[in-house]
Amino acid sequence: MLSVIAVFIGRYPRPGLLNPRLLTTDPLALMLVLELRIPRVVAAVLVGAALGAAGCVLQMLFANPLVEPGLIGVSQGSAFGAALAIVVLAPQPWVIQIFAALFGFGGLAISYTVARRLRFGGRILRLVLSGIAVSALFSAGVGLVKFVADPLSELPAITFWLLGGLAAIHWSQLLQVGPVVVLAMLFILARRWRLNLLALDDRVSFSLGTAPERERLGLLIAATVGTASVISIAGIVGWVGLLVPHIARRLVGSDGRQVVPASLALGALFTVVSDTVARTVVIGEIPLGIVTSLVGAAGFVAMLATSSVHVER
Repeated sequence: MLSVIAVFIGRYPRPGLLNPRLLTTDPLALMLVLELRIPRVVAAVLVGAALGAAGCVLQMLFANPLVEPGLIGVSQGSAFGAALAIVVLAPQPWVIQIFAALFGFGGLAISYTVARRLRFGGRILRLVLSGIAVSALFSAGVGLVKFVADPLSELPAITFWLLGGLAAIHWSQLLQVGPVVVLAMLFILARRWRLNLLALDDRVSFSLGTAPERERLGLLIAATVGTASVISIAGIVGWVGLLVPHIARRLVGSDGRQVVPASLALGALFTVVSDTVARTVVIGEIPLGIVTSLVGAAGFVAMLATSSVHVER
């Protein structure tokens, strides 16, 4: 229902609610809704659902309430890939999408490979530490690419992409990434009940009939596929994967069978509302990443101030 309302909220010809009856009498209003508003709202739903579900999966797998897709190198890898495509290759949207997705997967692959070679700490600690190191390397790479970028054309494009936004979304992009995101989310939903077992110690979960390493890797790949796919079209949209799972746990508890669908739905809701605010509160448009970071950080601080934030094992 909220998504339907968001389609009709915006500037036509002034800020307010677009009258649905205009769709039958005004060709421009019909084109605005079909070609701009609906793809954008659908993209916001996909972005929020993928980031919310991925954040929930990662927090349960790592038993750490501060884990989100950026911590294992996915977000920063995608950022580096997009920046590299803008500077080195023709800055066409499909080229940026491919490079962002490939380097997002590469971030997870490098983090996972480094973690397997480390000899310090437990499995979860090694993966978190390797993810932090890989994210730092990709962040340095983004800084280097920005340093050599053309300040008049390439640098603004990189900055705009890093801030996140859905202003340039159209149907062709949704057709490219939509099926991939939906399949990744369906896999996570189908395996969500296994998260309760995988959050336990490996020896305990193995004794209960799981293959911890293989099943954990499968869920990590699904979360990465969804995250890298939406980042490739929306840029860096922060705090959704961190804040939304905490809200979901407050509402439905820590059982993976309930908290994963709740995180998926709340992530979609949060992103649709944030994107609607981003494109309506000022004459221009606020980048979506700024709105989600502002609201997410404020909400997270409020949650910390009111009660403890935790993940049950």
